[in-house]
Amino acid sequence: MTTEHNEDPHRLESAAVVVGVDGSEASDLAVLWAAETASQRHRRLDIVHGLGLAATQAVLGTYELMVPAVTDTIRDHGTDHVAAARRLAHDVDPDLTVECEVSEADPARLLIQRSESAHLVAIGASGDGGTISHLGSTLLAVASHGHGAIVVVRDTGTEQQTRRGGPVVVGVDGSEFSETAVGMAFAEASDRDSALVAVHAWSDLRFDRFAGIPSSIPDRAVAAEAEKLLAEQLAGWQEKYPDVRVIRKVYLSGPRHQLIEWSKSAQLVVVGSRGRGGFRGLLLGSTSNTLIQRAHCPVMVVHPH
Repeated sequence: MTTEHNEDPHRLESAAVVVGVDGSEASDLAVLWAAETASQRHRRLDIVHGLGLAATQAVLGTYELMVPAVTDTIRDHGTDHVAAARRLAHDVDPDLTVECEVSEADPARLLIQRSESAHLVAIGASGDGGTISHLGSTLLAVASHGHGAIVVVRDTGTEQQTRRGGPVVVGVDGSEFSETAVGMAFAEASDRDSALVAVHAWSDLRFDRFAGIPSSIPDRAVAAEAEKLLAEQLAGWQEKYPDVRVIRKVYLSGPRHQLIEWSKSAQLVVVGSRGRGGFRGLLLGSTSNTLIQRAHCPVMVVHPH
């Protein structure tokens, strides 16, 4: 059964777009993306920075009592990061309502807590396509433990990450996590006035495991089952969002490969935080984990309500 969006606190008019900042180039890219999104949806933008002072003071110990300027400097840097982010946001839209917060809390805990009521949380990441360097454990913690939609905007050194053209792409695998992602993807496509590409891979077998593996499904019975699963998970949402044009794509295998390929032309890829193959207790599935490290556009990781 599809989830009613009007029961989702993240879709309330009062829900703000939240972005975590740390002064890096990747963080700046996330601010620009978040500011554009907030402006287009007439929402408030909340810029937040966590100082993580508890950990710092634990390391400094009694030294901090003698040289309080250490944490004072940390606070000053945090204030500077937030002020610079505010200027970037107002470059996007001078009339945008922006609120800023510099907290002593751990940055991951702060963003996870804010995600409970945010429209979405955006966070920047940098890397060469194989590893995440910016924010590191903070990014992974927020993507794993956050609530609602967590959007990772990765700095790849190209303008592809912030494109506004192209479709919204959603990964569909038949799981309850996928169901929530599908609903969010429809809402995003409607908000963005874009087409929605629903991608389903029948098998989790890695696309590059065997040379020459076909992309399409040669077995008609298997293809019919895959099409049926996709149709069932889209059912109801197309009626709820009749303005969204849906393109269905069914592949034999390689969900990560297929979604990364689609990310080259998409403006946003939406995936569930976990998939059909995740074991109990797993907080971030292999597909979502791979995408936030290698996708060519922002990736929205959606957590069930």
